Amino acid sequence: MNFLDKLEKVKQRYDQINELYSNPEYINNPEKMIALNKEKSEIEDVVQVYEKYVKILKDIEGNKEIIEHSTEKELVDMAYAEMDELNAQREKLEEEIKVLLLPKDPNDDKNVIMEIRAGTGGEEAALFANDLFRMYTRYAEMRGWKYEIIDLNETGLGGIKEVVLSVSGENVYGDLKYESGVHRVQRVPETEGSGRVHTSAASVAVLPEVEDVEVEVNPNDLKIDIFRSGGAGGQNVNKVETAVRITHLPTGIVVQCQDERSQLKNRQKAMKVLKARLYDMEMRKQMEQISAQRKSQVRSGDRSEKIRTYNFPQNRVTDHRIGLTLYNLSNIMEGQLDELIEQLKLADKAEKLQAAEFH
Repeated sequence: MNFLDKLEKVKQRYDQINELYSNPEYINNPEKMIALNKEKSEIEDVVQVYEKYVKILKDIEGNKEIIEHSTEKELVDMAYAEMDELNAQREKLEEEIKVLLLPKDPNDDKNVIMEIRAGTGGEEAALFANDLFRMYTRYAEMRGWKYEIIDLNETGLGGIKEVVLSVSGENVYGDLKYESGVHRVQRVPETEGSGRVHTSAASVAVLPEVEDVEVEVNPNDLKIDIFRSGGAGGQNVNKVETAVRITHLPTGIVVQCQDERSQLKNRQKAMKVLKARLYDMEMRKQMEQISAQRKSQVRSGDRSEKIRTYNFPQNRVTDHRIGLTLYNLSNIMEGQLDELIEQLKLADKAEKLQAAEFH
């Protein structure tokens, strides 16, 4: 199927959707109407660009007709003069359409479970994990997203051994999925008297939240423990046993939640994390099969991959996947991640365009 055939099919579907709005089967069914609106919004941009593209092609053909058959020199000169501009517009629209036609990641619209863990570097790594947690929650606030802590394990010295949170809002996974991997920090620790720069690390995992229909969990595969919530330093936060730990026996995945005072709510949150991890495990298997054919530089399924370095003495951030260096670390640590994420998205699109076949 060639380029124009693909676009024509999308246009036909768009016209069909507009006709379905007057169909009683859809008018009287809110679920079908929501699905219809979603599908329309997903292809609307393609149709608008396609209509402009068709008009440009007609104008080009009209000018060719004048150049080949007109005897009026002034008219022919005008047609020639317009052709360069029209061809430039045509090429620009073709590039836009190619990007719009790329298959959308079905997980992009999903909310996420985000896990941040201190890695090598002792207390300094735990402090950096806390900095990353603050950076991402600031970014979420700027985007108008909501976040909720599911599990938090603090060091008592202002650091975080591990934090698990859910983030919900528009296109959350689509923007945060590039953050999975090892984040490395280079700075002078507050505890370091000699002023030497230390290197430590924290890992980030971003998992799409999944619906019950997408992941089936057999209750017989679960071992559920109930215990008392504990705070930093081991003191009891709650005298009642409300914290929940769930072990998925076939995979050995362990999740826990002790943030809520209700055992039921903790259990629901822990199940949400378990399902996200099982879905992510399946997704990574599929990605490994795909990357055997085509290695993705932007988003690897490998959680151990070093993706970014934060150098505090030089106010520098380097994303190693796309070779991008920015000298605005202080702003980035305050949650200003837009430029970084946009560059990663552009690199991802460029890579996908290179792999896609458009004729």
